[in-house]
Amino acid sequence: MPENQKFGEVIWPRLVASKFLRRPFGSSRFVADIPNIQTLFPLQSFDEQILRERSLNSHRDTLKYKIFVSTWNVGGVTPSDDLCLDDWLDIENHSYDIYVLGFQEIVPLSAKNVLGPEKRWISNKWNSLIRDTLNKSTTNKSNGGSKLKDRDERTRQDKAASSRGGNSTGEFRCIITKQMVGIMTTVWIRDELLQFVHQPSVSCIGCGVMGCLGNKGAVSVRFFLHETSFCFVCCHLASGGKAADVQLRNTDIIDILTRTSFPRGTSLDLPHKILDHDRVVLLGDLNYRISLQEGETKSLVEQRRWSTLLEKDQLRMEFAKGRIFQGWNEGVITFSPTYKYYPNTDLYYGCTPRTKYDKKRTPAWCDRILWYGRGLKQIRYDRCESRLSDHRPVRAAFTAEVDVLRNFSSLGGFLMSDKLDEYVENFSFQFEEKNEEENNGRKSL
Repeated sequence: MPENQKFGEVIWPRLVASKFLRRPFGSSRFVADIPNIQTLFPLQSFDEQILRERSLNSHRDTLKYKIFVSTWNVGGVTPSDDLCLDDWLDIENHSYDIYVLGFQEIVPLSAKNVLGPEKRWISNKWNSLIRDTLNKSTTNKSNGGSKLKDRDERTRQDKAASSRGGNSTGEFRCIITKQMVGIMTTVWIRDELLQFVHQPSVSCIGCGVMGCLGNKGAVSVRFFLHETSFCFVCCHLASGGKAADVQLRNTDIIDILTRTSFPRGTSLDLPHKILDHDRVVLLGDLNYRISLQEGETKSLVEQRRWSTLLEKDQLRMEFAKGRIFQGWNEGVITFSPTYKYYPNTDLYYGCTPRTKYDKKRTPAWCDRILWYGRGLKQIRYDRCESRLSDHRPVRAAFTAEVDVLRNFSSLGGFLMSDKLDEYVENFSFQFEEKNEEENNGRKSL
């Protein structure tokens, strides 16, 4: 927040807007393929806290999973029914366990869309395309026996970790989908991991018009996988190429990290803020530009001198000055600027003869993926070449360490496990055996 801006000057327009528009900003409701996913894991009992405190002294194993993360500003373009997402989702080299996909501008940011009801049919259409792409036949998704062997081994470890079993279809299921105006976050996880997911939640923060509307802001999602918490923050920050616009973007980031909160739970001390989680990834159209004159930027783009341009990248400069994202990480950028293209072309705005209707735009790395905390290792960071919009999608892959308790972490886990069946079986057998002995004893008398 700028030093000369009082807190009341920010909060007052938000309160007025919320009352006047009667919009449920920050709603925690979301949709998923599994309607009752919030009850998949925690059967909260009066013993839950005690059992979890005991489990802190238990031995922990560490499993590693591969997570695919991507951000894409689709420029308000509605996808066609036959839009191919194979290349973007990298299904030919398929070995991921979780997909986290963030979109910006899935609808045009008009006043009607910002103030009116959300167009759920568009997010449903994107999810339908994603589902069809991820769940193509396994013969198309595998790239050799070694990857299938690795997956089989992970599945065996998963089942051994909690002794809860379960049938695997090998498909991906959506555990969270949330839309706020044009920002959408959707999370997909392979079917055999669903039993280990718990405490899913969402938080929406509007930073747009009047400091609260959802034309800009963030949709954050969180969930636990085994004993490790994950948080993914999909952002769309303030636009603009003027020098003062950098401060607006910084303010948006501080606002999102400060205001985003998740429920603590009834009996568990769950992570409340973004940075309280074990593994955190932030993705989106952050809108940071290049601090050079238009002509110089154009010349460097034509020469493909990316390293020189990156020296003037606003996000990196703000990083270096310690103004934002202290303690965060970003991978090495080896790809060309992701913005702004003429639709359906590979031509940047400003680098071709301009018509009188063109807006003044220069190329920049607007679309970024950052991460925070330990336990994440980035193994790829690149862009995809879809021409759907004026942005190119950016994607990253991570290996994530996840803690798994060897013993049961909750009474609910025990009651739903095969161990309980074993105990009941053994008890019944011993009980019947004892009765038979007593009956035989009476007959002998």
